[in-house]
Amino acid sequence: MIASAIRFVASNYALTCLVLGLVFSGVAILRAPAPRSTALVVEKLIAWHVFFAIGVCFAWNFVMHGFFGAIAARFIGWEDSPFQFEVATASLGFAVVGFVAAFRSFDLRLAAILGPSVFTLGAAVGHVRQMVIAHNFAPGNAGVIFWMDILIPLFGYWLLWMQKRHRRPA
Repeated sequence: MIASAIRFVASNYALTCLVLGLVFSGVAILRAPAPRSTALVVEKLIAWHVFFAIGVCFAWNFVMHGFFGAIAARFIGWEDSPFQFEVATASLGFAVVGFVAAFRSFDLRLAAILGPSVFTLGAAVGHVRQMVIAHNFAPGNAGVIFWMDILIPLFGYWLLWMQKRHRRPA
């Protein structure tokens, strides 16, 4: 049972990172002094979202594609390829920007969400193409990761919109 739970958490790392961001946000919100404004709630949500769903998630992606490329490829339903290293280095770049942006300005958070969202939304299109053309329904192509490739960017854009809408005046 524990092994199955660990396998689920590790193989669905994008969902894991999204949930961790929400948990850390919840703790930060509860620890904040009352009254808790909408601006404070949004600030905590976006900071921890960028840290986990971008920073940690893409760091994990870097490790998997960079050091365990054959395993990552098999999970996606592909053959191992030298392109794994390119995905790894792109993921490392996204992770670094996510870690730097998490507790910084709106503009830096916008960049941290925008770049990876282009990548993951494009990956979602690729997943659909693989499902339709190659009938690839491997867990790493048609499973949770497919939905996270769509949900995480949409949630990030919603948080950016909320932050812009509820920004505290300078």
